[in-house]
Amino acid sequence: MNNFIVRTITAIIFVAVIVASFLRAETMVLLFALVTGLTIWEFSGLVNDRPQVTVNRMITTVAGVYLFFAMAGFCSELTPSAVFIPYLITLVYLMVAELYLKHEDPINDWAYTMMTQLYIALPFSLLNALAFHLTPENEVVYDPVLPLCMFVFLWINDAGAYICGSLLGKHKLFPRISPGKSWEGSIGGGILVMLVAYFIPSMLDHFSLLTLNFSPLQWSGLGLVIVVFGTWGDLIESLFKRTLGIKDSGNVLPGHGGMLDRFDSSLLAIPAAVVYIYTLLYI
Repeated sequence: MNNFIVRTITAIIFVAVIVASFLRAETMVLLFALVTGLTIWEFSGLVNDRPQVTVNRMITTVAGVYLFFAMAGFCSELTPSAVFIPYLITLVYLMVAELYLKHEDPINDWAYTMMTQLYIALPFSLLNALAFHLTPENEVVYDPVLPLCMFVFLWINDAGAYICGSLLGKHKLFPRISPGKSWEGSIGGGILVMLVAYFIPSMLDHFSLLTLNFSPLQWSGLGLVIVVFGTWGDLIESLFKRTLGIKDSGNVLPGHGGMLDRFDSSLLAIPAAVVYIYTLLYI
């Protein structure tokens, strides 16, 4: 019971902080820059425990946080594209440095170093592509609706999948990696998200928050994309933990594990949502 209370309190605070951060662009950028840094630091620490792996935690973490800030500046048109040059120089340095460090397996170092950027830094930085977009008047505005809806869809999917899985779950979705997930739960969570997404335009219009001219079906499509890729993101992190032989990625969040445990779904859902939305906008 005590663990349940701790998990509940942590979940309430976690959701409240995420939602509140989207009220202003500055708080969103600062919070998720911090999340990016903590997640990379956690991931690099876990892989450094593997034999013959030496990732420079400090430089990879700083590089990932810088990429997030650079993307925020570029997407909001506060900085030119040249802002990415220091980041690219850092990646080159991390590659060249292995020539002089004389580590036992530089290929492993390269692979895990670049994985911190591809798996964590890049997806989080793309959150800015959801938060900042052009208006019909060709002006860049901060719009918290899309990134916030993405997280809400993931939370609804988790709740729906848990309820449907508990009541109806008989067929395992991926027993080798995550034996607790069922097809019934995943389908139930997905249907719930698509139903909620379908009514998003009318709710946004009612509160005068409608900024993108997406139809209810297009919103439902976005919900489906987020559910599918969010589920894959969850499974990928489960495979990562099983490979390392650990239960949780960390203990930053009491009762909920580490940063990877809380943001695993979004690491694939964010890039997928960006591709889906920009495809609708520009094709």
